[in-house]
Amino acid sequence: MLIVTADDFGASIAVNAAVEQAHTHGILTAASLMVAGDAAGDAVERAKRLPSLGVGLHLVLVEGRPVLPPARIPDLVDATGQFRTNMALAGVNFFFRRAVRAQLAAEIEAQFAAFHATGLPLDHVNAHKHFHLHPTIAALILTIGRRYGLAAARAPVEPVDLLARLEPVPRTLAGRLAAPYARAVARRFREAGLVVPDRVLGLAWSGHMTRARVAGLIAHLPDGVTELYCHPATEDAYPGSAPGYAYRAELAALTDESIKDNILQRGIRLVNFADLGAKEVAA
Repeated sequence: MLIVTADDFGASIAVNAAVEQAHTHGILTAASLMVAGDAAGDAVERAKRLPSLGVGLHLVLVEGRPVLPPARIPDLVDATGQFRTNMALAGVNFFFRRAVRAQLAAEIEAQFAAFHATGLPLDHVNAHKHFHLHPTIAALILTIGRRYGLAAARAPVEPVDLLARLEPVPRTLAGRLAAPYARAVARRFREAGLVVPDRVLGLAWSGHMTRARVAGLIAHLPDGVTELYCHPATEDAYPGSAPGYAYRAELAALTDESIKDNILQRGIRLVNFADLGAKEVAA
């Protein structure tokens, strides 16, 4: 089974339009919503026209705008009212400072509440820049998410040996440091009863999930449940976009007819998180 997710839904009309195209004409099955994104309202309107699209919460706690007023969360934001960009320093503060943890919990609650207010079913949760690898954030997601019907989440455990079948993959220090946290989050979420895919594809090649890479990964897809996540958009540059990301190339990969045909020929079932049960994931 394969979940194909687009992150940053709601960041821009360019992203939203790509999500709609990739779901309607391609292999996209899920999207992760930034509830405070510049185009969040437009994303919600499109999602309501696409009932088969699984929409989850893309929790933003770094490099973005909060839901709460900056005065309510002064330790999470900078002078402009945006979240701080230093994830290492923020992570230390989350862990050691009780007042900061209280502000963090309030913002996470506000984002879950904002998603709930859309009326969309909560398909899954993940975090921008995978900040939910931080144990404090992971714990708050579980505690708060239960009150909003949370049943599934991403744990970014990527099998590098699978990627290496296509091309050499540099083993970065950041990747080595993150891997044990990712495995720990996967274990913690599963023990809490959440649906968690067996593996995630899209980390090492984030922003560059081209047609060749997506086709190659699908050709070598192992048994079980895989989440493949991308960042499609109809423009390669929009306000807040990541420099160098090949957004249009990712959209082209998701709508490529030969990739869709290969998925059908291999008997791969395209699903979203809500289509799965815990027993199916564990099988």
